[in-house]
Amino acid sequence: MGTFSIRCKVENVVEREQSAVLPKMLVDTGSEHTSCTWIPAATLERLGIQREKKDLAFVMANGQQVTRSVGFAILRVDKFFTVDEVVFAEKGDLLLLGARTLEGLNLTVDPRRKKLVAAGPLPAAGA
Repeated sequence: MGTFSIRCKVENVVEREQSAVLPKMLVDTGSEHTSCTWIPAATLERLGIQREKKDLAFVMANGQQVTRSVGFAILRVDKFFTVDEVVFAEKGDLLLLGARTLEGLNLTVDPRRKKLVAAGPLPAAGA
């Protein structure tokens, strides 16, 4: 289905003035397989985002298994924002906007136009 990039702002959940703009985050249009958002470890550390979960195992697209840490951040794309887990990406890792983040942003992929669009009303449980 292809890929495209978007601009994303990442913020420290507690100290929101600690933020950075990532001009090129890869959105995988098959993102249901890319559940986590990956952000450079140096960026997350500079923003004071803590490593909350350490040594989690991930399987890369090439089948290689790696371990990375995960923290919590606010992620903003245009007027949409969410709080999500973020992976401390190391040198050589792709910077990815994952499916969990897309769901939290209430955005979906329009693969033909290669852009993110509002997903519409959120489902809710009835009484």
